[in-house]
Amino acid sequence: MTTGVRRRMGVEERRQQLIGVALELFGNRSPDEVSIDEIAAAAGISRPLVYHYFPGKQSLYEAALRRAADDLASRFAEPHDGPLGARLVRVMGRFFDFVEEHGPGFSALMRGGPAGFAAGARADGAVPAAYAMIDEVRRAARNQILDHLGVRGIPPARLDLVVRSWVALAESTALIWLDGRRVPRGELEVQLVHDFAALAAVSAAYDADMAALVTRMLADEPADGPFGDLVGRLAALLATATATTATATTGTAATAGAPVPAAVGGVPAGQALR
Repeated sequence: MTTGVRRRMGVEERRQQLIGVALELFGNRSPDEVSIDEIAAAAGISRPLVYHYFPGKQSLYEAALRRAADDLASRFAEPHDGPLGARLVRVMGRFFDFVEEHGPGFSALMRGGPAGFAAGARADGAVPAAYAMIDEVRRAARNQILDHLGVRGIPPARLDLVVRSWVALAESTALIWLDGRRVPRGELEVQLVHDFAALAAVSAAYDADMAALVTRMLADEPADGPFGDLVGRLAALLATATATTATATTGTAATAGAPVPAAVGGVPAGQALR
């Protein structure tokens, strides 16, 4: 009978293994709930050896967070092929893949980490690593969207507001969705793309440059794409609302044209109305 021999890992290889193990554990539970002993056991090494590579759970958490942040930021990268609406749907699909793979870890990341790990600005004014990494992810998402819109350099104020608002909306929507998952994920991904179009359209109503950008954005969109679908849904909603209003108006006009009764409960109408 032969006995397997455990292969000795190099320093960097061991570090990457520990980061991977920590990321998996932090992805399933809040970092506050994960101990160094659990990380060591999952990696198949001793507790002191974990400290040989990382001075503490904080540094290991930040290393895992760094990998997760890089992974999440990469989900927003998308080739410039096909209509914008379809591209955004694919981006949202990858974004929610990450959310599902790292639920608790995603929540901790987007909320700035647990209280013991990222409690806001430190006394020396420095920003905790968790917050800095979150900002990097948000900037990466914003820059990718602007790039797909063909915007280089500093974007116009209203467009910047739309894109930043949409990134924040996608983030908060994912956090809420994790708490119960009451809306089908696929519907939510398309709805977020609709949300982007709606935010841009509302801004276009106030700004000529945004109106021109929205016109360009919709020029190559197919009728069966997500933006075309939104237009169809809104048109149907508007038609229903118009019909309801017309019915209500007709009913009001008919009532207004009806003869006034001579008496109400035996009292002459003129006196009853006084």
